[in-house]
Amino acid sequence: MQSGEGARGSRADQADQRRAELLDAARRVVLERGLAGTRVADIARATNVSGGLIHYHFATKDDLITEMLRSTTESEIQRLREIVDGPGTAVQRLDSVLRLCIPASRDDQGWILWLDAWAVGVREEHVRTILLEFEGAWIEILREVITQGVTLGEFACDDPQGAAERLDGMLDGLAIRYTLDAGNMSRSRLLHHARVAAAREVGLDPSVFPVS
Repeated sequence: MQSGEGARGSRADQADQRRAELLDAARRVVLERGLAGTRVADIARATNVSGGLIHYHFATKDDLITEMLRSTTESEIQRLREIVDGPGTAVQRLDSVLRLCIPASRDDQGWILWLDAWAVGVREEHVRTILLEFEGAWIEILREVITQGVTLGEFACDDPQGAAERLDGMLDGLAIRYTLDAGNMSRSRLLHHARVAAAREVGLDPSVFPVS
């Protein structure tokens, strides 16, 4: 017979699993319908559960959307953190960060989600809060990579914070153009612009980055 502590642990695990399933469903529905167009009923339908069960785990739709966005940002930041703390030269780590932070393709689901969130975040504080947290974490990672390079003697930059902020703003703008298929902005061209800008910020020639 299962002990009281074991039963509580099992119920907690089941609740965590259900929450994870609801968050995954919320992300899928938002990518299909958009943040503004998503209803709790849509997420309930996607998971074949009642709206009441969703509200058992998340008091409001805003709570569910906030948690979905936060879990997505935490996953992306973790991937970036692994690069920063991983092996390689500062140039290699910077290049890896740049590659990860631009869209993989025009239908990159992560970028489509963030484009939608930026539009909604203008008016919705709970979305804006997550976006600001994500932007802050991304800028901090860029700053840390640049600072590491300066410490190792690979980079020359007297303002890593300012360099990170400038690169963040430029990459966001170029990624939006690329995702919207504006002009002749291919992914290779986007990566080239990112490398040129990053090289200038850290006192290097763009040729130090890989050819591909």
